[in-house]
Amino acid sequence: MKTSAKALPPWNGGKGKGGFKGTLLYMKQHWQLYVIFLLPALALTIIFRYIPMGGILIAFENYNPIQGLLDSPWVGFSHFERFLSSPDFMSYLANTLKLSIYGLLWGFPIPIILAFLLNRVERTGIKQKIQLVLYMPNFISVIVLCGIVRILLSVTGPLNMLLGTSTDFMTMPEAFRTIYIASGIWQGAGWGSIMYTAALSNASAELKEAAIIDGANIFQQIKAVEWPAIKDVVIIQFIMSAGNIMSVGFEKAYALQTDLNMRSSEIIATYVYKKGLLDGDYGFSTAVGLFNTVINVILLVAVNKIVARMNEGKGL
Repeated sequence: MKTSAKALPPWNGGKGKGGFKGTLLYMKQHWQLYVIFLLPALALTIIFRYIPMGGILIAFENYNPIQGLLDSPWVGFSHFERFLSSPDFMSYLANTLKLSIYGLLWGFPIPIILAFLLNRVERTGIKQKIQLVLYMPNFISVIVLCGIVRILLSVTGPLNMLLGTSTDFMTMPEAFRTIYIASGIWQGAGWGSIMYTAALSNASAELKEAAIIDGANIFQQIKAVEWPAIKDVVIIQFIMSAGNIMSVGFEKAYALQTDLNMRSSEIIATYVYKKGLLDGDYGFSTAVGLFNTVINVILLVAVNKIVARMNEGKGL
């Protein structure tokens, strides 16, 4: 039986006769398939990623939910001026930076060290059990974690019983940062080591055996064989972490906050929450959040350029 349309040959991924031109021809002839697959993802991206960006206008308005985004009175940069001239501005900024920078300095190397240690464990069964123990804290919610911390550090908690004291650590401003950073390391270090452990699997076993035969100790093996395998991953993670210095987790800081440790625990994120949702000052809280985001972007670009210069032009 004759057909009016010539049957198309199956697509071979652009290989063989025609090459790239064949791929373009196939895409042109079957454009409906690509539209069907790409349209939902494109629509969701536009709806949930790009359209909400219009909310940035709230930072420049005296926003009123009844009047709406377009009818609220325009105030320009007055919210930014109000925040920058606030007597508490430097305190909030310093608390945010201290939590982030200290957390980066203490918390960033721990997953890398764990990955190196796990890579030394040769028995698969023992290694899997250790990984299970290390990964479990990541699946504890932030609120539950904060509840555990409050119980452990309460006046009648296990730590005070062990030390024979009756200190309320949660009311001490000088202890807040240590509590925040230490609990964060305990919760996320194991899970953060996954990507480094995976990268270490690409390290050459032949080079490692040759290093051992040459008499290299553990540190020399890490430097010569294992570190080059994870170097690029470490750099990317460091740039991303440094670029998020201003993005301190709101939930944890707010859950560990008390009236007596406010001097150290009040950060920009908790300030935005209180001003925006509790006080209803939407325009001002949006301006503070936008300021925070702009600082993050500047830090990300700056750190990326610094690392690229130090690493032979390799950055993000």
